[in-house]
Amino acid sequence: MSKVIKIDGKRPITVVTADSSNSFISKNDAEMDKRAKAAVRSAINRAETCRKPVAKYDRKSGKAYIETADGAKKYV
Repeated sequence: MSKVIKIDGKRPITVVTADSSNSFISKNDAEMDKRAKAAVRSAINRAETCRKPVAKYDRKSGKAYIETADGAKKYV
């Protein structure tokens, strides 16, 4: 399933779900997405290992927060 969203009332963007991605996303784009996700996971893991705060998003509340090394969350 896909859905078209208009940004600023002008630019259309197609949002694609995982089940219909094969008809919209090429193999090269899928590989690039896979590598980008792995790079983000690696950066987050490195930040957590170095005990730096990490910005995250709470889907339940719809808010962004910063999680510190001791596990404390500060909503922004």
